[in-house]
Amino acid sequence: MSFSDLLNIGLMQGFAGLSLFAVLLLMGLGLAIIFGQMGVINMAHGEFMTIGAYTIYLGSTLAANHAPQWLPCYFPLAIAAAFGFAFAAGWLVEWALIRHLYRRPLDTLLATWGISLAMQQCFRSFIGPKEVSPTLPEWLMGSWSPAPGLDIPINGLFVLGLTLAVTCAVLLALQKSRWGLRVRATVSNRVMANAVGIDTRKTDRLTFAIGCGIAGVAGAAFTTIGSTGPTSGSLYIVDSFLVVTFGGAASLLGTVVSAFGIAQTQSITEFFLAGSMAKVITLSLIVLILMVRPQGLFASKVRR
Repeated sequence: MSFSDLLNIGLMQGFAGLSLFAVLLLMGLGLAIIFGQMGVINMAHGEFMTIGAYTIYLGSTLAANHAPQWLPCYFPLAIAAAFGFAFAAGWLVEWALIRHLYRRPLDTLLATWGISLAMQQCFRSFIGPKEVSPTLPEWLMGSWSPAPGLDIPINGLFVLGLTLAVTCAVLLALQKSRWGLRVRATVSNRVMANAVGIDTRKTDRLTFAIGCGIAGVAGAAFTTIGSTGPTSGSLYIVDSFLVVTFGGAASLLGTVVSAFGIAQTQSITEFFLAGSMAKVITLSLIVLILMVRPQGLFASKVRR
């Protein structure tokens, strides 16, 4: 095998890592907003990702069965619907349960774990226990070949572009929007934020719902690289928490960097070793780094 062949294989494997990076980053962004900004441990975050993935599947099924002419363009509309459905579900969960458990992290962990199991059972009962895959539009199929022997999937490029767009939108919203100003004020000093007229309860609810909506977009991205089942989201929840913890619980920049590092390490080691061994090596590296820097890569300094 020539050096150019090895280089092409390394580049394609690295791009496979970028697809995993996209899903982990979108999941991590939602968790960073909820856990990092609000202190809520949301063990049901993976199920909001599954809501987004099933939304894409249902949109594909409806388009194929009732409006075939919409198949080429249903996917962007289904992504918006995935955000909307996950957002609405997150709003409902925060209103019904989470708002009663603030400042009780262990209770939120147990409660959201119970929600996770309940949502998985709902998926099995109403959609089915088998894994499903949507019919992707033709323009998402195939690959781009910038050089001989180097094939980059078009759906991976689309997912990467979607992830960059969502990440930039979240960063801009946190820095420039009224919602972002309220979130930063609440994180800095909740009592003073209430004193100056900020409705921190409404801010908490909106923040939780937006974090869940971003998980829905992660589910939409996931459908381009894997099939969806009732437990698909739970397979990513541990990695997503690792992304947030490793990067720094309240740092969105740390979330981006840690998602990239974890995804690339796992993807490249999987090429040379078994999948389970690649996971062990990735976790071992994270543990070693956290032993040296327990606050994460980019710990944010905030007043409590």
